[in-house]
Amino acid sequence: QVQLVESGGGSVQPGGSLRLSCAASGSTGMIFVLGWYRQAPGKQREMVASITSGGQTNYADSVKGRFTISRQYVANRVYLQMNSLNAEDTAVYYCYFSSYGSPPAYWGQGTQVTVSS
Repeated sequence: QVQLVESGGGSVQPGGSLRLSCAASGSTGMIFVLGWYRQAPGKQREMVASITSGGQTNYADSVKGRFTISRQYVANRVYLQMNSLNAEDTAVYYCYFSSYGSPPAYWGQGTQVTVSS
């Protein structure tokens, strides 16, 4: 079992920044992936960014150059720094955990990000 606890999120104006944080605990093992999906109203959940236990990162095309995922190894915490936010980034953001090469197995509770003027 893996537990994921998210923090961060909120409301920001277009062009602003937010940082999400997710703490993983439990039986994570040594080789795994932590990352973020998001789901906007009326849309399917989509992958935003991920980072492997080895530090390899992956981003959705829509956030490349604006979002940065990073990891604090000792605390098994992952961060998503979101810059230059726009209205299309408005969604509920979910932290996830998966074994390497497998689909997400555990999810955080979700945190709302709203970009609006």
